[in-house]
Amino acid sequence: MRCMWCKGDFPDEPGPTHEYMESTPGCWAAFGRVLAREYEDQRYLSIHRLTVDAYAVQHPGDPSRQGIQSVGVHLVRLCLFHERDLTPDKANDAMLAAAKHKARFHWLEPPFDLGPLTVANVDTTAGIEEHISMVRRWAAQMWEVWSPHHATVRSWAEAA
Repeated sequence: MRCMWCKGDFPDEPGPTHEYMESTPGCWAAFGRVLAREYEDQRYLSIHRLTVDAYAVQHPGDPSRQGIQSVGVHLVRLCLFHERDLTPDKANDAMLAAAKHKARFHWLEPPFDLGPLTVANVDTTAGIEEHISMVRRWAAQMWEVWSPHHATVRSWAEAA
């Protein structure tokens, strides 16, 4: 079954989905497997937040307050990571500071094409090096596809 946002193909299975990061149950299950892998082995810690950021901005949902703020904070962290070369921990700290101003975030129209890489590509990796490489590529893709909104995201990041 094709996910309505990331366009990845996943098994057509029943199951839960996220409240505001819209996806198919199969896509959400793949994200859960990837997170479980990252939580089980500390070697994945360096890229865990990038996994969450990439998934969140690839599944923006609708313009609800939660959806707006979720996309906003995750794009801020991707910005800080990719443009300011911050470590994941420092980017996270700055994102938390920016989140204090999330009430001023507004809906950013999602790109029509959210790129070819999805959580499915990460879910099928074999080994830590391939997993980390794929997450980094996926996160870079997600920052790039949101480029029409980079100026806005940078201004949100500046609030931090």
